[in-house]
Amino acid sequence: MTDFSEAREAMVARQISDRGIGDPRILDAFRTVPREEFVPDEARAHAYEDGPQPIEAEQTISQPYIVALMIEAAELSASDRVLEVGCGSGYAAAVVAQLVDEVIAIERHHDLATLAGARMERLGYDNVSIYEGDGSKGFAAEGPFDAIIVSAAGSHIPDPLLAQLAIGGRLVMPVGEPNSVQQLLKITRTSEEDYEQEEVGAVRFVPLVGAHGWTEHGDRADARSPAELIRDFAEPLPALDDPAFGALFDRFGDARVVLLGEASHGTREYYRARAAITRRLIERHGFNIIAVEADWPDAASVDRYVRLRPHREGEEAAFQRFPIWMWRNVEVDDFIRWLRRRNQDRPPAARTGFHGLDLYNLAGSMRAVIDFLDDADPEAAALARERYGCLQPWSRDPAIYGRIALSEGFARCETGVVEMLRDLLARRVDCMGEECEEWLDAAANARLVKSAERYYRVMYEGAAESWNLRDTHMFETLCQLLDAKGPDAKAVVWAHNSHIGNAAHTEMGQERGELNIGQLTKEKFGDQARLIGFGTHAGTVAAAHDWDEPMEVKEVRPSLAGSYERLCHDSGVERFLLDLREGADGRLIEALLEPRLERFIGVIYRPQTERWSHYSECVLPRQFDAWLWFDETKAVTPLPGAELPGEDETYPFGL
Repeated sequence: MTDFSEAREAMVARQISDRGIGDPRILDAFRTVPREEFVPDEARAHAYEDGPQPIEAEQTISQPYIVALMIEAAELSASDRVLEVGCGSGYAAAVVAQLVDEVIAIERHHDLATLAGARMERLGYDNVSIYEGDGSKGFAAEGPFDAIIVSAAGSHIPDPLLAQLAIGGRLVMPVGEPNSVQQLLKITRTSEEDYEQEEVGAVRFVPLVGAHGWTEHGDRADARSPAELIRDFAEPLPALDDPAFGALFDRFGDARVVLLGEASHGTREYYRARAAITRRLIERHGFNIIAVEADWPDAASVDRYVRLRPHREGEEAAFQRFPIWMWRNVEVDDFIRWLRRRNQDRPPAARTGFHGLDLYNLAGSMRAVIDFLDDADPEAAALARERYGCLQPWSRDPAIYGRIALSEGFARCETGVVEMLRDLLARRVDCMGEECEEWLDAAANARLVKSAERYYRVMYEGAAESWNLRDTHMFETLCQLLDAKGPDAKAVVWAHNSHIGNAAHTEMGQERGELNIGQLTKEKFGDQARLIGFGTHAGTVAAAHDWDEPMEVKEVRPSLAGSYERLCHDSGVERFLLDLREGADGRLIEALLEPRLERFIGVIYRPQTERWSHYSECVLPRQFDAWLWFDETKAVTPLPGAELPGEDETYPFGL
């Protein structure tokens, strides 16, 4: 009988150790297992060659180095239970058996499974069990597993294998097309819902044939369309007033910031859904900041109402400028009243605030800074009047200032507004008391004036620069709120999809160089920020035909073919949540990664030019962490224009 010990030692040294596999346990395992016993008799002389070798059933035994690479990536411990998919002749299972407590191996070919089982028994590997079956389904009866090693390439990581991985477990598998270079992936399960992925290297493997892999002919066994995949993975939504609706979003409760979008500024279901989600996040998960796509002075009036703070004499009612219906509607009104009731029996420090992020109300912000300083520092108030006097002539129509600055070639008011902000930020305040709230309000208004002065100057120089300045201002205001409220502060943001979806994965970011709050928040907070987009197929919406024109209830045209909205409509599920985070089903994510059109309706809606006015190309699974779908929606209900009889005079929407 031929002695292969020298060949085995040479294989370990030259093919494995010299290529960077240095774990002594792994090297010893390869020295121990007789590879010649796992190939047909006629191939024994070639068993230790540096490459794959043919075995029965027209299959192959992998190159020794690749087997070692996969085992190293799996980070095996002596107490582990390991599942091997596609065990072939059993060689890799035998090597793994030297390193772990137990190996469960699955092989779909009857002859190979029978031969491998006989080898294990003959060679004494009593901690290895060989089963015949579809390895793409895993082996749920024996799970969970500390490690799963898949010796065949799939189009994606099968869901059953992910589900059978223990928390902290590692899965190693090649992913890619048959007969081509594939990528060896390592997946680590970090929690019930979360997985981390890393690339190990380029490889070539036979295809994983099975229900969650390929067919015998090289086609995907799961050939469902993107719409069918959405149908299968969508989580149907309960009624908006059902507590079960809010409970669906508990999965995002551990985030620091949850950003809730909308595909229009005038859709009832979006506002009601955001209110229900926000209530749940406040009540169950400790969120204490609501930050909305609205101007700071207007939202501050609402904030004083919901946190039962004193009303400011002479202050205008909130949200009286175009687009009035965006915040002065029945849906927002209901939420604000609920928030005041919730805050009523809580100490001031435990009350949830309502804050604006936007920068349009220049006049209101200048007035708010001066009012604060009139009480806190009359001399500084006089200086503020002087500095802001430069902007005062244009405060009601600041775009005129932008045109003048452009024609004059300089920023005549910039120095004063920058100095005003600097002076306010330099003030020392006690941020445990009411003084902090007033200072925070004044500082935010001073920041708004500074940003607005620049915004109206650059708006004539290019859309990207003005957009980026506006969203950067909103992001900085959000960060200012979080910092002021302390390390335990948690915020919910209400803004349009165009602001909260990660711009880096949209046409606006890739083609136009625009960023947004969602992108900046993801870059700063990572997985502590969750971005949730909203969409609809058809219905009605509150919108205007042009800026400063009256609101109309407009019919929303059915979504365009080739859009994400059309895929959602074609799924046949009327209302659903689609979780798009890392660790979601690979087939769904892969099917949605192709860039597609997505609809954006703001306060303006022009159905006649919808394709060019309201659609942009995006990559949905990279843009959002989740997607909320309402197939047919209705317009918001604007509040009546007059104060209701008996209304509290401090109510922010009163006239």
